[in-house]
Amino acid sequence: MKRASIATAAVLMTAITPALAEEPISEAEVLAAQKGWCEALVEISATNAKSGPAAAKALAESVIDSAYAYQMGPVLFKPTLAVNPQTFRTTRAGALSYFVGGDPAFPNDSGFALNDWTKCEIDNAAVFIAGDSASTMGKVHFTDKDGNVTTVDKTWQYVKDDAGQLRIVVHHSSLEYAG
Repeated sequence: MKRASIATAAVLMTAITPALAEEPISEAEVLAAQKGWCEALVEISATNAKSGPAAAKALAESVIDSAYAYQMGPVLFKPTLAVNPQTFRTTRAGALSYFVGGDPAFPNDSGFALNDWTKCEIDNAAVFIAGDSASTMGKVHFTDKDGNVTTVDKTWQYVKDDAGQLRIVVHHSSLEYAG
């Protein structure tokens, strides 16, 4: 009798769990998400230069909504140039301000994505995948319109949402140690 209850519960759980959520994350998905993030950052910069801050902000909102997991809960986001008391950006508004500035609640933000970036390259040290979660750690190289390169140490963690789309739940970025 007990075995039948466990088996029935397992069948019911399988039936109500979305099929996509059960699919493990692949390395190709992680690399595509990273590439998409870089392309979006460059596009926000280009949109700002061509169409101004309002258009860049609208694009940044769309990027944040599609790449990050703020609709699922707080995201553990530590931007490169954020300072105390606003070091961590666990809300969508905090992330948006970091990328495009203009929010009086975050007076130190000037908009990282508005720095005339023309190129963004990922150099992963490693990608770790455990079922429906993936983490990466490595370097990201940003090139501005004058050819200057800024390199940061970056860690991302991804999970799949109910639709099977990768979402960033952890994003830690820091400048390389120069000492």
